[in-house]
Amino acid sequence: MEFLAANDGAGCNPRTPADYLAMRKIVDTIDADVIAFQEVENETAAARVFDPARYTILMEQRPGEASGSCGGKRPEQQFIRQAVGFAVRKGITITRNPDVTALSLGNPQLRSAVDIRVTAKGHQPLRLLAVHLKSGCFQGERAAACGVLQQQVPVLESWIDAAANGPNRFIVLGDWNRRLGEPNDAVWRELDDGNPANADLRLADEGTSPRCDPRYTAFIDHIVLDRRAASDLAGFIETTYPAGQKHLSDHCPVTVMLDG
Repeated sequence: MEFLAANDGAGCNPRTPADYLAMRKIVDTIDADVIAFQEVENETAAARVFDPARYTILMEQRPGEASGSCGGKRPEQQFIRQAVGFAVRKGITITRNPDVTALSLGNPQLRSAVDIRVTAKGHQPLRLLAVHLKSGCFQGERAAACGVLQQQVPVLESWIDAAANGPNRFIVLGDWNRRLGEPNDAVWRELDDGNPANADLRLADEGTSPRCDPRYTAFIDHIVLDRRAASDLAGFIETTYPAGQKHLSDHCPVTVMLDG
C-alpha cells in the first residue's frame, strides 16, 4: 500500500483524504473476505482503508523503527513504519498464531510475517501467512539485497514444511519482492520441492503477466497455495487502475477465489 500513513500528508507517499476514500472504494469493489496488506503504518492507517465495521484488522507486533528522510523527490518527508497485516471480514472465525519473527533476521527494519487461521461458515479452515520479504533481489542472486533474501528463504521454507504437515490447507501471500514465475527461479525451486507432499506448491499467477504498470513485466506480489488449497483454486484476478485514474500505490491488488 506504499507507505500508508495514519495522518494526511505523512510518509513517502503523502495522501489526501480523497486518496484514502478512493482506496477504500477499491477495497469495496474487490469485496474480498480476507486481504493481506503490506506497508501500512499501524491499525489507524489500515482503518482508513478497511472499514472497521466490515473488517477485523490484524497487524504484525514488531514495533519497527521509522526514521530518516524519504530522499529522492521528497527529501522533506520522513519514513514511517512499514508493517504487514490482514483485514478479515466480520463473521469469519480467526485464530491468530504467533508472528513469524524469524523472518526479520533480528533487523527491526525487516518485516515479520502474520500467521492466522480463518474459518468461514460452510467452508474448511484455511491457514494464511502474510509476508513482505526483502526488496532488491527480484531475480538472480547477484544484487546486494540477495544475501538477506537468501537468509529469509530457509525461514519461510521451514514454516511451509511445518504447515504442510499440519491439518489445514494453507496459502502464503503478499509482497515477495521476487519474480517467482520466472523460468527456473532459484527461490521458487527451493520452496516448491514437494517434500512433504503438501509442499507441492501452486503459484496463482503462473502463466499470467501483470498489467498494473508497463514498467513491470512479471509479478512480485504472489499468492502461493499448498497442494490442498490449489485443488480449490477457482480463479485469479489482478485489479488495475482505469486509464487516466491516479495510481494510489506502486502495486495493484491480486485476488484468488477458492471453492471449498
